[in-house]
Amino acid sequence: MSESENKKQQEKAYEEYVKEMTPTHNLWLQMLKAFITGGIICCVGQFILNYAGSLGLDKQTAGSWCSLILVLCSVTLTGFHLYAKIVKWGGAGALVPITGFANSVAAPAIEYKAEGQVFGIGCKIFTIAGPVILYGIFSSWLLGLGYWICMLLGWVK
Repeated sequence: MSESENKKQQEKAYEEYVKEMTPTHNLWLQMLKAFITGGIICCVGQFILNYAGSLGLDKQTAGSWCSLILVLCSVTLTGFHLYAKIVKWGGAGALVPITGFANSVAAPAIEYKAEGQVFGIGCKIFTIAGPVILYGIFSSWLLGLGYWICMLLGWVK
């Protein structure tokens, strides 16, 4: 067998291996799981809001308590290595709400705590959430600048 035939056979075997190892996904099933997961998180949040409202809290305070409790639950589940399982099943339904953001901050902190307070937790805590914060603030600033210019030009009142 010549060298070029051997190389082609190796490439073909590698392509077959990649096809075999690459997971296939059912888009509709993934969307259904994300919808269910996100819906459950939202229902829990709504329950917290309703309960806080029944205690006599105003909407803003009830919303603050709701956010705090959802973040606490997310960080606790992350600490017990359960949130990763929820994300694996529910995908974006678990990553998009505030609980996913809390998980993205807590997970690196837990993972790198063995490297110390400064070089472990301090340096790695925002590896995932940092770009989200940075570009969120920057895009808000950019939109605010655009709005201000539109107000100066009289396009918006």
